[in-house]
Amino acid sequence: MTTAQQLGFDPKAKLLMIHADDAGLSHAENRATMQALKKGMVNSYSIMVPCPWFHEMALFAKSHPQYDMGLHLTLTCEWETYRFGPVLPVSEVPGLVDEHGHFFRKREQLRQNATAEEVEKELRAQIEKALLLGLRPTHLDSHMYSVGSHPDFFKVYKRLGEQYGLPVLISKQMMEMVGLDPVAHIAPDDLTIDHTYLGAIADFKKGQFTQGYQDMLENLQPGLNLILIHPAFDEPEMQAISINHPNFGAQWRQIDFDFFTSEKTRDTLQKHQIELVTWGELMAHRNTSQI
Repeated sequence: MTTAQQLGFDPKAKLLMIHADDAGLSHAENRATMQALKKGMVNSYSIMVPCPWFHEMALFAKSHPQYDMGLHLTLTCEWETYRFGPVLPVSEVPGLVDEHGHFFRKREQLRQNATAEEVEKELRAQIEKALLLGLRPTHLDSHMYSVGSHPDFFKVYKRLGEQYGLPVLISKQMMEMVGLDPVAHIAPDDLTIDHTYLGAIADFKKGQFTQGYQDMLENLQPGLNLILIHPAFDEPEMQAISINHPNFGAQWRQIDFDFFTSEKTRDTLQKHQIELVTWGELMAHRNTSQI
């Protein structure tokens, strides 16, 4: 039985959340995310609290509470020249940072250096900073799914969700991607995404990125589906941030924006009877099914 069925949806229903990660990363990311939400197909997003452009996106979230908004819990910074670190003083979480006080670029470095206690302190601080500013998140998820880089970090992630009363993104595909055993770490009552999708690097390199997304939608399976995108504008700011990082770089993010704001994509959703859902709607169904 799929998660969608467990939540009370029709067994044949193709449910889809088109989720924009990385809001707050840059001004170009924020502007694209705002426009993508207003066009109506991107129906969920999450904000990176430690990033320099967090405040701009936070103000948008406060003035647009109708949009499904989560916190993109951040423990890594993958960029070469664009660097940022924790919201806490480095002295409180020394295992989370490199010699310059920035987050590590790779999950492996985080796993080798950080403790679960430091991870919990920093992630709790990110959540509290957002709440103090007046944000009301609908869920928690994770940048680069770094919470899955160590079993103890994943326990922290789930525990924070329980403590703040928020669902957390749990995906078998994402767990396998970061090397975490889904069988050992998914509990029977966890709200789990049935099918999670990202743009394929191979498609991007072959110039077939748009077609890859089209095929993804045309072959979407019944159940609860999640497509993770990273909309931003291919402008000097985003180009500078993503230098020497073509995957998830400026051109990639522009294609994400273009595809998921196009009328052709809207028509594809209608043709294949794909129903857009949000975290808020999922939790409402869950609460109803448990009565």
